[in-house]
Amino acid sequence: MRYHFITPTSLHNCRTAAGDKDRKTAKPYRDNMAEDAILAFLQKNDEISDSGKFADEHGFAHDEIVNVIRSLNGFRLVDAQDIRRERWVLTEEGKTYAAVGSPEFQLFSAVPPKGIAREELQKKLDPAVFKIGCQQAIKNKWVEMAKTHVSRKVQHADDKVKDLLLRIQNGEAVNQEDIDALKRRKLITQQVWKGHSVRKGPNYAPKRKRAATDLTRENLQRGDWKELEFKEYNFSAKGQPVEGGYLHPLLKVRRQIQMVFLNMGFEEMPTNNYVESSFWNFDALFQPQQHPARDSHDTFFLKVPSTTKMLPEDYVERVKQVHESGGYQSRGYGCDWKREEANKNLLRTHTTAVSSRMLCALAQKPFSPKKYYSIDRVFRNEAVDKTHLAEFHQIEGLICDRGLTLGDLIGVLHDFFSRLGMSKLRFKPAYNPYTEPSMEIFSYHEGLQKWIEVGNSGMFRPEMLLPMGLPEDVRVIAWGLSLERPTMILYGYDNIRDLFGPKVDLAELKKNPICRLGLQ
Repeated sequence: MRYHFITPTSLHNCRTAAGDKDRKTAKPYRDNMAEDAILAFLQKNDEISDSGKFADEHGFAHDEIVNVIRSLNGFRLVDAQDIRRERWVLTEEGKTYAAVGSPEFQLFSAVPPKGIAREELQKKLDPAVFKIGCQQAIKNKWVEMAKTHVSRKVQHADDKVKDLLLRIQNGEAVNQEDIDALKRRKLITQQVWKGHSVRKGPNYAPKRKRAATDLTRENLQRGDWKELEFKEYNFSAKGQPVEGGYLHPLLKVRRQIQMVFLNMGFEEMPTNNYVESSFWNFDALFQPQQHPARDSHDTFFLKVPSTTKMLPEDYVERVKQVHESGGYQSRGYGCDWKREEANKNLLRTHTTAVSSRMLCALAQKPFSPKKYYSIDRVFRNEAVDKTHLAEFHQIEGLICDRGLTLGDLIGVLHDFFSRLGMSKLRFKPAYNPYTEPSMEIFSYHEGLQKWIEVGNSGMFRPEMLLPMGLPEDVRVIAWGLSLERPTMILYGYDNIRDLFGPKVDLAELKKNPICRLGLQ
């Protein structure tokens, strides 16, 4: 035999569940009663002039009647007109004064005909009543307040404030000057009452016929489907929101920029290796081994594997020579070049490391002009703040051809950035170890009403290109910018951590708009 024990908690839960069920069934029942009462009244009368009075006379809450009227009006069984009434009601402070008298009258009543010590009067009254009463009684010239003594100036006073509050409480008319005075003292507040007047509508019937929403098997079996009225389809109604994948703003902007490069005839470089050797990341770019960027404070070096063993030895030797003693009309850096520094593995600090590999591979074949681009992640050992991250995305483009000049670079930059919607450009001379000449790129931002830096550019140095084996008349023009900067401007982010990283609001990804670069 199995026994079931009922605890006080389980009994309470049973009662609560039963109560909830009763309330759920009671509400539709009350609504039906209210609906029947309205339709029955209109069958014998032309109009319900006031929904508030109707609710009181028939024993319903006004909110119940209003909800039913709105439903009937929606189906045009009735025509409802709005009624709006404004009236003044007492605040809690006003109700207190209506019951016990205004502070000034309480203070006046507490002062005997011969007067009273101020300190003694203060003990007889509530502090708030004493403070307000003093101000108003002096204003009314009822009392005289000396430093230590309070005396009456009149022997009789009427509590006009209390009388006015009682009249308002009873619904009597009060002139506007008195209303303004009570309102300034915050003793009354305006209350707006909203209701309806109701007449028969074009679809009026003494009993509402509920429209069926579905044709069921039972309807077909009974044959009552012939008499059913079906609810019309609402083809404008929105369906359930589609749950699926959503593109991050960075991916949207990345795709748009990728299409710009492809439309300009560029081909993408393979950027799938985040780990590079110091040789391809720095040395092949003619960046000296003493450069501050190669310090551990600026670069993430790997512990395992800490070094690489796969470098083209003949090319390494030419790079070493141009660093130590120069060549190709350059004096070099005149310092010892260490192979162990070049062998160190690191997380690439820029995608230009990939560019150096691609140009070196291009030099091993009969020369043909090329246009390359890449958009991928790079890593810097930087302090994280609202504009900097330890990892971000770099956009890079380069063109390799014979006889290119700085004018060609400026022309290509105007073409590229105009496709991104940036038609006003300025250029400022700059320094990069592997480009000469070098330029910072500025664009005028119409929204911010100022010039902002959007990228960096330059022509690769001969000390970088010629050791690779490229012909002497070949020039390479290149430029780069971050992906995060234009995305922040386009989508209105002021903190890069809201765009990329663990603080990204996933709900925002569902709502951000489509990226439209270059369209005003």
